[in-house]
Amino acid sequence: MKKDALDFARDEQEKQDILNAYRGLLRVSKRYRNPDGARLIRKAFNVALDAHKDMRRKSGEPYIYHPIAVARIVGEEIGLGNTSIICALLHDTVEDTEITLEDIEAMFGPKCRAIIDGLTKISHLDHSPSIQAENFRKMLLTLSDDVRVILIKIADRLHNMRTLGSMKPEKQLKIASETKYMYAPMAHRLGLYNIKSELEDLSLKYTQPKVYEHISKKLQKTKEVRQRFIRSFVNPIKKQLDQEGFNYKVKARTKSIASIWDKINKKNIPFEEIYDLFAIRIILDSENEQEKADCWKVYSIVTDYYQPNPDRLRDWISIPRSNGYESLHTTVMSPTGQWVEVQIRTERMDDVAEKGLAAHFRYKEDGSHQSKLDLWLGEIRELLDSSNEDAIDFIDEFKLNLFVDEIYVFTPKGDLRTLPKAATALDFAFDIHTEVGKKCIGAKVNHKLVPLSHQLKSGDQVEILTSNKQEPKRDWLDLVKTARAKAKIKTALKEGVKKRAEDGKEILDRKLKQWNVPFTSENVGVVQSFFKFPGATELYFAIAEENVDLSQVKALIGKDKNLYLPERETKTQERKEKTTKDKKDELIIGENYKGLQYSLAQCCSPIPGDDVFGFVTIREGIKIHRQNCPNATQLLSKYAYRAIKARWSSGKEDEFIAGIRFVGIDDIGIVKRVTDIISDSLNINMKSISFDSEDGTFTGQVKVLIQDTNHLDSLIKELKKVKGMRRVERMEGDE
Repeated sequence: MKKDALDFARDEQEKQDILNAYRGLLRVSKRYRNPDGARLIRKAFNVALDAHKDMRRKSGEPYIYHPIAVARIVGEEIGLGNTSIICALLHDTVEDTEITLEDIEAMFGPKCRAIIDGLTKISHLDHSPSIQAENFRKMLLTLSDDVRVILIKIADRLHNMRTLGSMKPEKQLKIASETKYMYAPMAHRLGLYNIKSELEDLSLKYTQPKVYEHISKKLQKTKEVRQRFIRSFVNPIKKQLDQEGFNYKVKARTKSIASIWDKINKKNIPFEEIYDLFAIRIILDSENEQEKADCWKVYSIVTDYYQPNPDRLRDWISIPRSNGYESLHTTVMSPTGQWVEVQIRTERMDDVAEKGLAAHFRYKEDGSHQSKLDLWLGEIRELLDSSNEDAIDFIDEFKLNLFVDEIYVFTPKGDLRTLPKAATALDFAFDIHTEVGKKCIGAKVNHKLVPLSHQLKSGDQVEILTSNKQEPKRDWLDLVKTARAKAKIKTALKEGVKKRAEDGKEILDRKLKQWNVPFTSENVGVVQSFFKFPGATELYFAIAEENVDLSQVKALIGKDKNLYLPERETKTQERKEKTTKDKKDELIIGENYKGLQYSLAQCCSPIPGDDVFGFVTIREGIKIHRQNCPNATQLLSKYAYRAIKARWSSGKEDEFIAGIRFVGIDDIGIVKRVTDIISDSLNINMKSISFDSEDGTFTGQVKVLIQDTNHLDSLIKELKKVKGMRRVERMEGDE
């Protein structure tokens, strides 16, 4: 390292901190290093240090901390080697500095060039609404060459999320939404479970900070009780394992905050009613040939002490998940009446579970063996090759491949195929072969005839029935769950549309000749605009399908036998979008803006006091959404360019509709007590109210007119005081 390499640092302490960060990286990379590797890592550090010397992060710290941190995540938490550590150190140099890909290749070789090229963002697309989707698509294209691109990109995103606190709130919301939408599912699919959980937790921290803080405090408060329970639960198991002579470790894994919040929402239960807040993990030191037998022996020991739930046994040792995950899961009943999940695996399996794809390739003994992960990567390449959609649509399709749950079904000859949960017979047909899928007319599942839409279950044996007369139909898109099947159906449908469009083009040509009107691109454009079609192909197809009345075109013919479109008064959406996009200031809800039409989104029904943002729609002006709206993640990750800052005005003249849901013990007079609090005690007007009672429990919903979140919180607080009331919570807008 050059003596003056750190002269850009503001003081001696900053210099020392940078050197300490670099030495920490060296300690992590020690197990991968040889003399050449050490030299190249040092060289990469010096190049990055010099390239970023004039750059600082939003927090004010030197930018070099970021590539060092990403390189450390790559080596320590993902387990990649020298080449990946070097590329992580250099990952921003081509995008942000004067260094070129040619410079990278000259200094570090063609492999590093290819990886960094995949990591470099598409800078000339900064104006594009789908820039993030395009960036991700470019990364996926490198799958055919080197999957390390995606692993380094996930490490880059993880460090950005860890340091997101220095960003502006609107930037935090956008990045966090994008992370939850794309990067966390990708980390999960590649087997990086710890990173996936941290990405989801950090996304929740910035999209719903109050929820994150509430659950975090609850976990901290109950930590001591959990630890005592775990010690008591594992003691008899540990004694037996010691007697049997096993080498093992026992860990307790607490459920992530995002998973807890997800369960609270899905099951509609409070934190106190979640009983699987942790899982016990038993990790064995076993020889490869003994792994399966040892895991089942330990399962036998666990179930000797605790009664298992037969419906909750998951054997991912005999049939690993498609991302390489192997483990034996069982749920057992503790002496206190609490269900506890126990995960049994070996150190090799745990390494694959913790470090995912990187560990999978490390443990792969036979280079010619094609694992399930290799097959999945092959499917992604096929999807990339066959996709001719825009980037945002492509990402939607790609997300279909990031499945959590899988099923295992068999061909008539007994071959095993892995499909996502809820996959149909038609998915299975396309999984066998594209032509089989296109000609599919039905299936036999376990020798019984079923329709194309039949959902398959693990263990089913499936035989596909075909006909040469069959052709893909548009409603098939609603019958399939896999990205492969959807992509193949769309391709086939587009080919059919093109054929029909040629027929429609001939029909329009003949019609115009009858009226002595030349068949020119200008005249076709007039007809297209008149009938409001986005393109000529759509116009031709509609003509072939007899969905267009061409007799109306005759009125457009001018004296010179050319077509003219009559002038219409139109309020273009482009003007509306430009008005909002160019506006630097935030939208203040309650103040009047000329030319700006906004309304409250029904999906989340925001009220004053809620953290909100504006979203420019195509036909309905600006919609105001809560930042924790169920649709916020998708809107902000895919269409961030259409989001604008918004806040409530200080005035409180208006009233807003809010919904409240409550659950409690059924009792005489409960309805009266609730309505008295709302109408009499707090003077709040009700729009609607409904109650239902079953087996001694009542549920109710009420919609009220309130002024802001403080007003609503006061009402909820009072309703919780009603005798027998168990739970009171705000409803989402369209529930």
